[in-house]
Amino acid sequence: MKIAVLSCIHGNLEALDTVLIDIEAQGCDRIICLGDLVGYGPYPNEVVDRIRSLDIPTVQGCWDEDIVDGLNACECSYPSLLAEKRGLRAHEWTNQVVRDDVREYLAQLPLSLREGNLCFVHGSPNSQHEYLMPELDGFIALERVLSTEADVLFCGHTHIPYVRSLDEAKISISVKQIHPDDPQSAPVEQSLSTPIKRLVNAGSVGEPRHGRPNATYVIYDTQSEAVGLRELPYDYEKTCAAILEHGLPKIFAWRLSQGLEFAERADDPQHLCQR
Repeated sequence: MKIAVLSCIHGNLEALDTVLIDIEAQGCDRIICLGDLVGYGPYPNEVVDRIRSLDIPTVQGCWDEDIVDGLNACECSYPSLLAEKRGLRAHEWTNQVVRDDVREYLAQLPLSLREGNLCFVHGSPNSQHEYLMPELDGFIALERVLSTEADVLFCGHTHIPYVRSLDEAKISISVKQIHPDDPQSAPVEQSLSTPIKRLVNAGSVGEPRHGRPNATYVIYDTQSEAVGLRELPYDYEKTCAAILEHGLPKIFAWRLSQGLEFAERADDPQHLCQR
């Protein structure tokens, strides 16, 4: 079976339709979406309508949650103060235009999906708002995968696609052996090796931040266990024009055209959720 995994559409209908056409051309058997259907882009209702019409299994993204419950107070919601300021403006606009039935649909989305030895989340198993960046510490990356009891963890949220193998992960622990006759016995170092685990980020369909405006998604082959990163050009200028026409901040159109975040970097690039 070939599973197409897409994430972070962000109201970009033009990009979504381009990806859906490619998914069909690639002969995929299933599609799974990692959330963030709305936010930043000009067509939130239309994107949700498209996902619903195709009955695509979808997890709840951070933007989907925020449109339902209001802006999240989690410190991991945005990687920087500038990104938070822009996110607030996008949230206010999206909150005004989203239909009630769309809001109800977003509210009932699950936080994760399981398919055999695969787990699908938006940000991380901890939170929709946590960023699992490509440079994430190996121990933390492994812990996130192990917490799902899956072999492959699919995520989005960073808008940067990558495949990371954790086959060399080893955990060293110090165990205090208790001996009634020798309470001062020294700790014993033990090592725990884990089977190969993988962390796969699908990037972003509608708002890429890997340095190009192209939409990205991944295809996973359950038989060969191969992961293919797909990057597709589309008419992003059409979406940029719609962003301006709908009165959204001009910077959203600029960064979409560049495939960049254009905000100051966080002091902690891993920006892990502490909730």
